Amino acid sequence: MGAQALAIEDYGLIGDCRSAALVHRSGSLDWLCWPRFDSPSCFCRLLGNEDHGRWLLAPAGEVRRSARRYRGDTMILETIFETDAGAAALIDFMPAATEPPSVLRIVEGRRGTVDMQMRTTLRFDYGMAVPWVSKLADGGGIVAIAGPNLVVLRAAVPLRGEGFSTVADFAVHEGERLPFILSYGASHRPPPDRVDPDQALSATEQFWREWARQCSYDGSNREAVLRSLVTLKALTFTETGGIVASPTTSLPERIGATRNWDYRYCWMRDATLTLIALVGAGFHQEAEDWRDWLHRAVAGTPDALQIMYGIAGERELREWEVDWLPGFRNSRPVRVGNAASTQSQLDVFGEVADALHLARKAGIGATDIGWDVQCAAVEHLEKIWQEPDDGIWEVRGGRRHFTHSKIMAWVAFDRSIHDAQLYSLPAPVERWKAVRAEVHRVTCERGFDKKKNAFVQSFGSDELDASLLLIASTGFLPIEDSRVRGTIAAIERELVVEGFVRRYRTESGADGLPPGEGVFLACSFWLADVYLRQGRTKEAHALIDRLLALRNDLGLLSEEYAPNGRCLVGNFPQAFSHLSLVNTILSAHGELPTRDQLATAP
Repeated sequence: MGAQALAIEDYGLIGDCRSAALVHRSGSLDWLCWPRFDSPSCFCRLLGNEDHGRWLLAPAGEVRRSARRYRGDTMILETIFETDAGAAALIDFMPAATEPPSVLRIVEGRRGTVDMQMRTTLRFDYGMAVPWVSKLADGGGIVAIAGPNLVVLRAAVPLRGEGFSTVADFAVHEGERLPFILSYGASHRPPPDRVDPDQALSATEQFWREWARQCSYDGSNREAVLRSLVTLKALTFTETGGIVASPTTSLPERIGATRNWDYRYCWMRDATLTLIALVGAGFHQEAEDWRDWLHRAVAGTPDALQIMYGIAGERELREWEVDWLPGFRNSRPVRVGNAASTQSQLDVFGEVADALHLARKAGIGATDIGWDVQCAAVEHLEKIWQEPDDGIWEVRGGRRHFTHSKIMAWVAFDRSIHDAQLYSLPAPVERWKAVRAEVHRVTCERGFDKKKNAFVQSFGSDELDASLLLIASTGFLPIEDSRVRGTIAAIERELVVEGFVRRYRTESGADGLPPGEGVFLACSFWLADVYLRQGRTKEAHALIDRLLALRNDLGLLSEEYAPNGRCLVGNFPQAFSHLSLVNTILSAHGELPTRDQLATAP
């Protein structure tokens, strides 16, 4: 199968809460970064071709039918292949938080005898480095070394070299289990010890099932909510509590185009949604870990607050292009790092204050934790809130006075005032109240277009922006306000495509990028939230059902959906989409307090 035939929805995720891999429904593992999410990939077929690294385990002959599923509420992926001669299962998983970091693939005979093939093409440094491969001393596998990296492949069948790959041809009989174990280590140390496959499988299944049992939601869409929460857990870096936006880089927002970004980092944009989802679903420890990560990441001078950080709070995320990879279905360039990390976004001040406010209200830690840092950030915001910024969508067409950014600046003052009063924390409350009122007045005057009867993307513009669907949820204005109603109606007219929501119109090129992208799934969930607030319950549930139908057969969502190609686009799976799914469904069933219920009056 060539790279041109790949589809994002054909992939399943496995992970160990440190790193993650994507497995194609054909049995090809095409993406794996080790030992961290942001490490260079050692399987890069997803963004290149077979020569850039893959690990295939599949029937050697024609497959008459295949089916796949996760084992219950786990990250253990099971694919069943049926041939004329029998049936075999491929069980893929990464043992959670164990040493050494490993990927296990177990071929299990279910019926008859199935001829199988294995082909492993290991490449390091995003497909550039071909490792030196030698046999293990015990003859049970191979060792591959390239620079600092060492990978050991142990197999239950004989392996042989073929070209620059390691291959095997074998048969699996009914009742037989053949494990293949790939483990990571440092090249200056001895090869890692063998992992017991049966013990690892049992422990991994127990880990995920025990974790999932904490979920407090038991409504009609529990399966969708819990699969999203399990996905979010898999995207969590267990050592720090940081949650990456996605385990992939450069999956295009439009096939063949250039809106390709590295999402293997942690966004401030996701902070409040993450806490609401985790607390609302009963996962308080994960919420506390995320809150602690947030405290550490933002610590420092407030003028150095970034819109995103690395999984341990790293600040240097320099962007560069991997020019030897052609990209997913020839969508160039492939990017590593993210230049948006140096942008100015006023909304991050609101997200941090909102997240810490929610954490205090939920009883996650002491109320004064992070207060000094928060006060310093708000005082800095007093000085800069009137300046233009790059906006929530990280445009590269120059700074503007984005309306959503000003609304989130208002949120920063509002939540900080609320916390100072509620918890008797030291703060210049009266001064902050005056600034809050001024931000509100200026935003309503300059961010609202009377001719359009809607709030607009930026001051003086007539363009709309889906982020303005959040006006009521932040508490900035009530849902009944005529200006809010007008904004919602305008977005429905101009940004809704086949029932789903675009972030904004990209045709003008004002964002500094070539036009064209899919509908944004998180924004579409926001519209469902708006419908719920407006009492348009039937429309809300209909939209939720359409959004759930966009998930692939494993319940996973990417960042966007392309109506013209009827396919998922953007990095995959996407935390922002799954967070929005969880929050919208929990809100629809009355399981969550809304953001505006946590806010004070303007």
